Amino acid sequence: MSENPYGPSQGFAVPPMPSAPPPAPPDGLRAAAVAVLNLSGLGLGYALLRRWVLMAACWVATVVLLLVALPADADGVPGAALTVYVLLLLLAAVHGALAGLRTRLTRPGRAPLALLLGVVLLAVPAGGVVWYDDAHEEAVQQALLDRLDQADRMVTAAGRHRFATAQGDYREALGIYRDLAVDHAGSRAADQVPDRMRTYYTTVGAAYGHKEYCDAVEPLKYLRTVPGTMPKKQLGSLAQWPDDRLATSLYECGSAALAGGRADWVTRFGDLLGTFPQSASSAKVAPAVDAAVKNAENDVNGGRPCTAVEQLRELNTRITDLSGTAGSAGDGLSKSADRADRSGDAGEYACGVDQYKDGDFDAAQKTMEQYVTDNKNGGNRDRAKKIAIGAEVAQTLPAAGKKLPTTASGGSISVTVKNDSPDDVTVLYTGPVTGSFTLKGCGSCKAYSLADTLGIGFKPCSSGKNYPQRSLSLPVGTTYFVHKPHGGSTATPASDTAKLRSGYIYTECAYTTRTLGSGY
Repeated sequence: MSENPYGPSQGFAVPPMPSAPPPAPPDGLRAAAVAVLNLSGLGLGYALLRRWVLMAACWVATVVLLLVALPADADGVPGAALTVYVLLLLLAAVHGALAGLRTRLTRPGRAPLALLLGVVLLAVPAGGVVWYDDAHEEAVQQALLDRLDQADRMVTAAGRHRFATAQGDYREALGIYRDLAVDHAGSRAADQVPDRMRTYYTTVGAAYGHKEYCDAVEPLKYLRTVPGTMPKKQLGSLAQWPDDRLATSLYECGSAALAGGRADWVTRFGDLLGTFPQSASSAKVAPAVDAAVKNAENDVNGGRPCTAVEQLRELNTRITDLSGTAGSAGDGLSKSADRADRSGDAGEYACGVDQYKDGDFDAAQKTMEQYVTDNKNGGNRDRAKKIAIGAEVAQTLPAAGKKLPTTASGGSISVTVKNDSPDDVTVLYTGPVTGSFTLKGCGSCKAYSLADTLGIGFKPCSSGKNYPQRSLSLPVGTTYFVHKPHGGSTATPASDTAKLRSGYIYTECAYTTRTLGSGY
């Protein structure tokens, strides 16, 4: 066995190697540096602590946020995404501070230098926020300009259609303009709204520029409601733009309707006098109405007097209605109404004559009787009575209507008319002389049977009774007689045509069967 030349060996204990460096003493400045570096969003605080996985998590969160936020648009970053990201940054800062409190840093090893670096790097997210705000604002401005352009295109398209069809599009475009002006005041789009409103007004009211006055009324009425929805500063003088144009359109449309015989002129003039009572257009209403009455008066003596009378009657009614609703703005209208009424009454005579000449004897009779009723002091009243009688006779004997009755009276030939009927009888006659009278019924007479009237030698008024009778003096010529029963008699009027000659005495006799007969 060999011996150790150096003497006996002595044993000693070797301490074990530690698995990790011992914790560093607490350092608040170091913790602050890690927290600030993590607030940059890049996880650099974890990099200094060699926490690579956590640093990667910070990068992932930042990349996700960038993918959500970019490219910048008008809607901006969703609030939920931004809230989650901020919470993650705060959590990373707090966690990094706690981890860095007792953990030594890699490079830079000094905490003050790391803190300074963190503060400098905060400019990255801060600059990103500023840049994103600018990009977002530009996106918002562009979106508002797109909405403005959308409204412009709607107005242009609506201008190609009638207002009744396009009104919905006009209202929608106005809503966009109002939203831009009120809810986005100060934007580039809002600054352009006043110019767009001028185009809007001229497009909606284009019918006025084309002198299509009736078509312009409703669009201009609509434009007068716009100041109730748009701020006045956006409209300026446009607020009063439709007024004169609407007044002119109401007058021109009403005048055209009045001249064309359409009834809506009353509505147009009524709107004009009620809405713009002091306007120059309102001042022209009364003269226009009076001119229409004069034209109708002139037509009474023209080729269609009955149409003119109807027009005068209608004018009287409608002018009276208009005058009642116009108030003081309708001064002068009542005079035109009275004039139309008087002229209509007077025109009945010309109408009746025209009807008589046209062979419409029933209408002529009614018209002349109405004229006599309406004109107690009419200059043609006496002749109108004669024409009414002649028209009634001509309804039974059309030949009696060949000549218009006159007011002539008397003659050299005696004609006696007797009544062999139990009914009162009105005797109508026309010819060189026209007139009528009534004979009382014969109390002792009775109606003849049909067989009696067909018998040989039948001759009424021959029994020697004291028949009710009346004698007339008529001139030579043909006189037409009609005997019309009174009361509840159902007998039809009898008729006779007498050709009167000098040197003879004539007798007319009325009698009753199922119809009323006559003879002489």
